[in-house]
Amino acid sequence: MKRAASAVLTALSLISLATLTACGGDSDSGTNGGAAADKSKATASEEKQATPAEQLKQLMVTKADVSGKNVDETDSEFAFAASQEEVTVKKPVCAPLAYAMNQLPLGEPQADLTRVVNGGPNQAFTYVTLTTYGSGRAESTMADLSKAVDACGGGFTAEANGNTSAYDSVTAEKPVAEAGDESLAFGSTLTFRGVSHTVHTQAVRSGDVLGVYFSVDGMALANSRPSDAKLPAAVVQAQNAKLG
Repeated sequence: MKRAASAVLTALSLISLATLTACGGDSDSGTNGGAAADKSKATASEEKQATPAEQLKQLMVTKADVSGKNVDETDSEFAFAASQEEVTVKKPVCAPLAYAMNQLPLGEPQADLTRVVNGGPNQAFTYVTLTTYGSGRAESTMADLSKAVDACGGGFTAEANGNTSAYDSVTAEKPVAEAGDESLAFGSTLTFRGVSHTVHTQAVRSGDVLGVYFSVDGMALANSRPSDAKLPAAVVQAQNAKLG
């Protein structure tokens, strides 16, 4: 049952600081000494910059940001797939949707990070996946996701590691909270053990960073009762605020 439910449930480095000491010279070497000092300062500044992975850790929502909820790492045991390469989508244009709803990074990011937010028993899980990209790639990745929403309204099927996840429909929705440079949202229906479920996804782009939010009622899936897992506004707003 856990393996079947996983079809919709889911999927740094530390900065070292260098101490630089600039030595002065006589009046004839003052110009060169100043240039060396400027170069040292520039090098130190570069080393203090966060790596893409570290940047995402700083941007990710935490328990302190969402009162009454826990923010945890995901469990790979329940991941639909570990990477895009493991996923096969019969309608390739729909692939970004499969990735977004299974906590996989979209496009070709420099780094990605996922956390799961929950408020306790009998409440839906909300997965937050952040990805950072090279200049311009986040915008094109968002465009691919938007194209997928438009093209896959009749549903699609994704397969990975012997699991099949069939989505009956995809419908564009109004974002829970718009933010950043652009936002989009969609709902998707799926049938599991003969019972219909609706899951919701929102994506936000802020510069070269994408935030993808996905909610699913895992207990409803496990207990074969219908569900409609809404994205919690408080979580979306808290993460949007950190993205800027």
